[in-house]
Amino acid sequence: MHRRGLLAATAATGLSLATVSFAHAADRPGPGPDDGPQRTRTVRGTLPVGSPDYVYLPVEVPRGVAEFAVSYTYGKPPVPSGVQGNALDIGLFDERGTALGGRGFRGWSGGARSSFFVRADAATPGYLPGPVRPGTWHIALAPYTVAPEGLPYEVTVTLRFGDAAPTPAPVYPPERAKGRGRAWYRGDCHVHSTHSDGRRTPAEVAAAARAAGLDFINSGEHNTTSAHAAWEGLWGDDLLILTGEEITTRNGHVLAVGTDPGVFVDWRYRARDHRFGRYAHQVRRAGGLVVPAHPHATCIGCNWKFGLAEADAVEVWNGPWTPDDEVALAEWDNTLVASVRNTDVRNADVPNTGVRNTDDGPGRWLPAMGNSDAHREPDRVGHPQTVVLAESLSRRAVLAGIRAGRSYLAESATLTLSFGATDGRGRHAGIGERLRAAADAPVTVRLEVSGAPADCTVRLVTDQGVLLTTPLPAAGAGVVEWRTTPDHAAYVRAEVRHAPAVPGLPGAFAALTNPLFLDVAAD
Repeated sequence: MHRRGLLAATAATGLSLATVSFAHAADRPGPGPDDGPQRTRTVRGTLPVGSPDYVYLPVEVPRGVAEFAVSYTYGKPPVPSGVQGNALDIGLFDERGTALGGRGFRGWSGGARSSFFVRADAATPGYLPGPVRPGTWHIALAPYTVAPEGLPYEVTVTLRFGDAAPTPAPVYPPERAKGRGRAWYRGDCHVHSTHSDGRRTPAEVAAAARAAGLDFINSGEHNTTSAHAAWEGLWGDDLLILTGEEITTRNGHVLAVGTDPGVFVDWRYRARDHRFGRYAHQVRRAGGLVVPAHPHATCIGCNWKFGLAEADAVEVWNGPWTPDDEVALAEWDNTLVASVRNTDVRNADVPNTGVRNTDDGPGRWLPAMGNSDAHREPDRVGHPQTVVLAESLSRRAVLAGIRAGRSYLAESATLTLSFGATDGRGRHAGIGERLRAAADAPVTVRLEVSGAPADCTVRLVTDQGVLLTTPLPAAGAGVVEWRTTPDHAAYVRAEVRHAPAVPGLPGAFAALTNPLFLDVAAD
């Protein structure tokens, strides 16, 4: 059966192909949940250059279907260097429809697999098990890139009939692990498994997290929540597993960190659609954080175009340190400079206790995060990791620590640091806090590092730029102290860098801290 051409517009910023009907399909024997009959239809067509982001193939599902199965292929003709070839993603919506943010979502695999199935008791990773109810289902075809001659595709739909098995109740990770009370906890909030385009199973991800010395991870697959119920038996007193999503739009990726289990966040929009704020609010309503991921990555569709106004933190370090991370770091540092240029921030009328957290007064700033984005070997889970000061090893406490910026980033669990500032009256502020003192009052900033690789250098960075550079001892441990005043440095953050691979350029990171702020006290 051939179906060509883009037909009716749909609600989710895409177009619809002609409907696939099984009303007159001939039964033929084949394997199914109960060895019952199955019916198959194949659709072929070509998507032209300029196709919409999402093209929907409607499928009329009759009663009595136990399993909905799909396989697909598409042409990949050779193209000249510098010309985009073909790439076609795929997903599924059930009879509840394709409306943005609606309840019809049943799964997404992007380009990670060429076939999938959904039935009541099971589904391919990336897809949600549940009844195959009668009505119009939609296969979502998403042309990621299209070659100049177009994108030929072939989609085969197989419906298997029989009695549906019961749908098991999902078992989600608990919101709390034993932990160590108020402590620094290490986590990686950007990891992938076989439930999107990763190659590790959830069990292998959990094992890699423990081997990396992590206390928590965030299950954030591309555009699906199917992994939320895949961690049973993998958490424990030593490992907190948060649930979330990597919301993968065509204008950048954003992590939903620590959302309520089972909450799906839509991704089918671009910056020009002015819809991102709505879904950022949904993440926060579900208890999570909004964290733009690898904002300057060079892959197609990865560069972040939605701005940072809705962000709770930003991923400035993604996997092994690369030039796009250096750009992300510089842009993040610029947001810190902008936050302290507001005189209301520097001279906020708050009780004169000397020290306050950054999240309980004016002067909003954006904390940095570091995550591995690990997909497969040799990607290292926990390289890098975000080390968070939290009241307990629980979802609420860890997210509060990240949101407040009480954290630093490290390339491994072997590296530990302490960073703070003390004034002449003995008042102290740590990472993510503010120390209020007279404009010319002397303040001592102290960084203590242990477990760093050999040949590392410490840099102290302020709103004025890099104001101190000094080598660490060869043993990878040491203390650096620096004296300044609130008038001279509105904030201070620390970097621990490897020796430069290219002379004249900064070395890759071993660790960096979120800032501590030095506020000028009101007269």
